[in-house]
Amino acid sequence: MCKLFIEADPELWRSATHSLRIDGMVTSVRMENYFWHLLEEIAQRDGMNTAQMITRLYHESIDAGHDLGNFTSFLRVCALRYQALQLTGDIPGYHEVPIATLDAEKILARERRSRLNQIH
Repeated sequence: MCKLFIEADPELWRSATHSLRIDGMVTSVRMENYFWHLLEEIAQRDGMNTAQMITRLYHESIDAGHDLGNFTSFLRVCALRYQALQLTGDIPGYHEVPIATLDAEKILARERRSRLNQIH
């Protein structure tokens, strides 16, 4: 089991810091390269670069009333959630389908029902 993880490309877990400007303020985000690759893929699906997509996530999260005290953790969860939604088929594996065209309300409702079923 461990060989799949241990013998993976070490570049995946090396950290990289990217600087971006959000509302005129320079912000630095440090994450493992694996997460940067996923965020880049998400951004490209909707015709954005990574900095544009991260800025949009930031603004939409603030507009939704979220406390982004740990923005880097939020971005990691976004990347993992992207992969999880691909595994469930809610996000198509082929990258030609923009995320913005998906029915987010329908996907979120299905997730809520699934969580309720797990509780009962």
